Amino acid sequence: MSGQSLLVPGTLSPTRSVPGNIRRPEYVGKPAPTPYSGPEVQSAETIEAMRIAGRIAAQAMEEAAKLIAPGVTTDALDRVAHEYMCDHGAYPSTLGYRGFPKSLCASVNEVICHGIPDSTVLRDGDIVNLDVTAYIGGVHGDNNATYLCGDVDEESRLLVERTREALKRAINAVKPGRQVNIIGRVIESYAKRFGYGVVRDFTGHGINSSFHSGLIIPHYDSPHATTVIEPGMTFTIEPMLTLGTHEYDMWEDGWTVVTKDRKRTAQFEHTLVVTEGGADILTLP
Repeated sequence: MSGQSLLVPGTLSPTRSVPGNIRRPEYVGKPAPTPYSGPEVQSAETIEAMRIAGRIAAQAMEEAAKLIAPGVTTDALDRVAHEYMCDHGAYPSTLGYRGFPKSLCASVNEVICHGIPDSTVLRDGDIVNLDVTAYIGGVHGDNNATYLCGDVDEESRLLVERTREALKRAINAVKPGRQVNIIGRVIESYAKRFGYGVVRDFTGHGINSSFHSGLIIPHYDSPHATTVIEPGMTFTIEPMLTLGTHEYDMWEDGWTVVTKDRKRTAQFEHTLVVTEGGADILTLP
């Protein structure tokens, strides 16, 4: 594995502004969102709106990823994604969600998820996950991917490649009538072939007009995940695989989650809608 030194918190830039004409999610300015009480199966109209939100989120992530290179700050990546979403009439869903201060999550090396963009400078050999969610038309679209920065060691590169493959296999396992635990079963069985850890305490989730609807999509084979998959359901799958333990620590910021052994971790995510034959990805650029 790369011999990079461990991350430390950087300095936050001022909160980015969002044009006043862009609709805000209901949770902005509140300590927490209002709990979702609607259905997990969505109308055709909601699904089409989510396709628009998902496309903007995917394109914003792509634009930010173009900037990834040694010497670039994670805050600079946040700025690109923020500006892209605002320019396309979307609100960055993470901005102000339970107090999160930025418009994407940037999780580098040992950070499992929810890294806050700041003055941290990317180094040659880093891997960085960008997690971008856009809110437009009253709905959210959520996606993430892990990118290589410069010349990345083989062990880390394979981790990234195989985490992407784990997501692909999980999406292919989605079929109406199956329980959602099929998703975690597929991910965990694939990850075990390489001795990877599978993060258990952070999961996929239902998504629609709510950023997190309450539906839980574990990435390991959970006997409790017995919800039956139905056409029209919308949710994310976002496996987080590690080179070591799945256990974690959290920084004092209350957001940044790092592997307990500080080994590297990768993640990929799409928002899906269940169809009669399987699943349709809503977060495609």
